[in-house]
Amino acid sequence: RALLCLGPVYLAGYLGLSGSWVLLALALWLCWGLNRRGKRDRLAAAFALLEDEREAVRRGLAARHLPAWVHFPDVERVEWLNKVLVQAWPYFGTIMEKTFKEVLEPKIRAKSVHLKTCTFTKIHFGEKCPRINGIKAYTKEIDRRQVTLDLQICYIGDCEIHMDISKFNLGVKGVQLYGTLRVILEPLLTDAPFVGAVTLFFMQKPHLEINWAGMSNLLDVPGINVMSDSLIQDFIAARLVLPNRITVPLKKNMNIAHLRFPVPQGVIRVHLLEAENLVQKDNFLGAIRGKSDPYALLRVGTVQYRSKTVSRDLNPIWNETFEFVVHEVPGQDLEVDLYDEDPDKDDFMGSLLIGLVDVMNDRTVDEWFPLSKTTSGHLHLKLEWHSLVNDQEKLHEDKKGLSTAILIVYLDSAFNLPKNHFEYSNGECGTKKIKNNKYLKKMEREPSSFVLLTVGNKTQKSKTCNFSKDPTWGQAFTFFVHSAHSQSLHIEIKDKERDSALGTSVVCLSHLLKDPNMTLDQRFQLDHSSPDSFIKMKLVLRALNVEEPDPQRAKAGVNASKPGPVRVTENAGNQQKLAPPPQVSKVPPMSKDSAALESLPKKDSGEDPDTKDSSAGPVPSETVSGLDEAEGKQNPERGPPSALPSGAAAVPTLPVLQEMRLAPSVTSLGSLPSSCFELSSSNLDIHNGTEMPLGEIQLTVRYASIRQSLVVLVNGCRNLVPYSNRGVDPYVRIYLLPDRRWTSRKKTSVKKKTLNPQYDEKFEFFESLENVKKRTLDIAVKNSRPFISQERKELGKVHIDLSQEDLIKGFAQW
Repeated sequence: RALLCLGPVYLAGYLGLSGSWVLLALALWLCWGLNRRGKRDRLAAAFALLEDEREAVRRGLAARHLPAWVHFPDVERVEWLNKVLVQAWPYFGTIMEKTFKEVLEPKIRAKSVHLKTCTFTKIHFGEKCPRINGIKAYTKEIDRRQVTLDLQICYIGDCEIHMDISKFNLGVKGVQLYGTLRVILEPLLTDAPFVGAVTLFFMQKPHLEINWAGMSNLLDVPGINVMSDSLIQDFIAARLVLPNRITVPLKKNMNIAHLRFPVPQGVIRVHLLEAENLVQKDNFLGAIRGKSDPYALLRVGTVQYRSKTVSRDLNPIWNETFEFVVHEVPGQDLEVDLYDEDPDKDDFMGSLLIGLVDVMNDRTVDEWFPLSKTTSGHLHLKLEWHSLVNDQEKLHEDKKGLSTAILIVYLDSAFNLPKNHFEYSNGECGTKKIKNNKYLKKMEREPSSFVLLTVGNKTQKSKTCNFSKDPTWGQAFTFFVHSAHSQSLHIEIKDKERDSALGTSVVCLSHLLKDPNMTLDQRFQLDHSSPDSFIKMKLVLRALNVEEPDPQRAKAGVNASKPGPVRVTENAGNQQKLAPPPQVSKVPPMSKDSAALESLPKKDSGEDPDTKDSSAGPVPSETVSGLDEAEGKQNPERGPPSALPSGAAAVPTLPVLQEMRLAPSVTSLGSLPSSCFELSSSNLDIHNGTEMPLGEIQLTVRYASIRQSLVVLVNGCRNLVPYSNRGVDPYVRIYLLPDRRWTSRKKTSVKKKTLNPQYDEKFEFFESLENVKKRTLDIAVKNSRPFISQERKELGKVHIDLSQEDLIKGFAQW
C-alpha cells in the first residue's frame, strides 16, 4: 500500500511535473474518501433507525430522519403492512433476481456493441426490506369514486448487485431512498375486483443515495458524484415523478388512458414582486459586509424557473410573472428559494413553501411572506389560481401578453415511419446513393425515433423508441397558449441515430375551436414522409378562468367586506342594541408591518352610536364578551381605564371597543388573505399573580394556514406600573409553552421611558395547527435594566390557552 501511495509521487517527479499536480491529486483523494465515509455513516445511521425506531426517536435523531407520523397527526402508522413486507421480501428478491437475468440483461446487451459482454455476477436484495413510515388517506378533497393514499416510503437496503462488462466490475452495495409515493385506486366498482386500476407516482423527486462498489467507486469523486446522482434522479423523474405516472389496470378491458393522462387541476400564476430586509451574504476579506445579488428559484413539481438577478440590493424588485401547471391538489406545493449570485457558489438566502390547496380555495392571494431558514427577510408574492374550463368565450387575448389557455397533447404512437429520409425525399437517386454508401446496413435498420413538439417558442421532446417503424410513446405534454386563434402545434419526428427528419405535421389550434369540447382525438397525416405514415394524438384545449371567491370564505379573503354590526351591551341598562360595523382603513399590499391601531375604528367624543346606520351586514349570533365583562361582574364600581397621557399613542375611546379590538389587515399579520375579521369573544386564562392591575397589553393572534405558522402581533401596552423613579424601558418577551428554550424566545424592541409603549411588531411560530392547539402563549412585559441594577425586571405576565381559541378566525384583545 505504501508503494501504491508513493508511486504517483515518484512518477510525477520522474516526468518533471509540477508539485501542484501532486497536491491536486491528494485533494481529490481526500475528498473522495470524505464522501465515502459520509455515505457509510449516513447508511449506518439509517440502519440504526431501521433496527429500533423507538430507541432512535428516544435518542432524538435529527428531524429529517424521523418518520412522518411523528410530525403529522393525520399520518397513520401501518406496522401491520411493514410486517407483511418483511415476510414477502425474500420472495420478491427471488422474482427480481430472475427478472434481472432474463429480462434486463438481454436488453442491456442489445443497447450497444460494447455492452454485449454484460453479465450480472451477483444479485442479492439483502435482508432489509422497504418500510412505510406512514400513510395519509384523503377523503374530503377528492372524488367519491377514488381512494387516494400518500405513502412515506423509506428504503435503506443492504442489496448487492455486481455486473461485469469487458473485465470491468461495476456494482452497488447499499441504497437509500426516501420519498412520498401517491397511490390512487380508481375507479371504484360495484363488482370484483372493486378497483379498476392502480396509479403510482412520486409527488417530488425522491432522495436517492447509492453506495457504489468496484469500479463504480469512481462516481464518488467530487464533481462526478453530483452529476451521477442528478442523472439517476432525472431518470427516475422522467418515469415516476409528476406529471409522469404508472397505471396498472386490475380489470380486463379497462380504458386507462384518462387515468394515465388526466386533465390538470389548474394553473397557478405567480407574480414575483419584491423582497425586503434580505440577509447580507457578500463580504470582503470575511469581515466587511456588503450587499447581495439576489435571485429567486420558483418550483412546482419538476418545473423550475429562475428570476433575473438584481445586483447589490437587499430590497430587490423583480416584477416578474411565472406560470405553473398544477396536476395534483392536495399534494403539490409552491417552493421559492432565494440565492445570492456569486462567481463561485451561490449563497442561500431563505426559502418559502406555500400549500396550493389554500391558494385554490382563496383564488387570489396578495401578501408578504416571511422567509424561513434565515434570520430575516420577507417576500411579496401575488398568487392567482386559474381553473380550466372548455368555454370558448374565455379565450380572449390578454392585454399583458399572459397565457389565456393551455394545450394538453397526449402523444400516443406513429405508424409506418420510413427507415430513413431517402425513402421519401430522393426516390431512385436516393436509392443509388444508399447502395453506394458504406453504411448501408446501418441505413436499413428500423429507426429510433423521438418527437419534437413546439408551440410558440417552447419545444418539448419525447422519449426515444428504439428500432421500430411503429413506435409507441404514451406521453403527455402541456403548453401555455397566448392566442388560440392564431397559434399552431408543430410536430417533427426525428431519427436519433442519423438526426434526420422522418415526418412533420402542423395543427392549427383554431381547429380545436370547431369542436364544442375543444378536443381532437385522431390520426394526423405526416408531411415529408411516406404516404401511409400517420401519428396518433389527442389534443385538448382548455381556457384559463379566474373564478370569483367563495362567498363563505369572502370575509377571510383578500376582498373581505366590512364586518357586519355586532351585538353589544349598553352600560346604562340591560337592553341590547346593534352597534354599527367598525370602519377598517385600507392598507396597501406592500406595507407589511403597518400599525395595527391604524386599522382600528376611530370615534369622536360627540358622536352618538345610535345615529349610525346598522344595515351594513348580517348580525352575528354571538355577543361581545371577554375580560371587561368578567371584571365588571367582580368590580361593578370600576370605571373605564384611565386616559392615556398626551404624549402616548392615541387609542379609541369607544367603551365597547376598549377591551376588544379588530385584528389588523392581512398585510400586518402576514397570514391568510384577510382585510379584517369580526369581533369575537375570547375566554383567555389571564392572570398576573397579584390583586392589583399592572396595566394592559394589546395582542392580535391568528394561525396562518398557508405558511403553517402561528402569528402573534404585539400592538402595544398601556397604563404600566412604574417600579422606580427613573422610569421603565419596557419590552415584551414571548414563549410558546412548554418550549422555554432561549433560541425559541421572541422579543420586541425596547421603548425608552414610557408607560404606554407602542410596538406593532409581528412574530411567528412555525408549528402545525394541531400542535399549536396544545400549547400556551406565555407573554411577559419586562423592564430593560442595567446588568447590576436592583430594579424589578418583570412588569406583568399573561398566559393564553390556545386550545380555547378559534385560531383560523383569530382574535384581537387588550
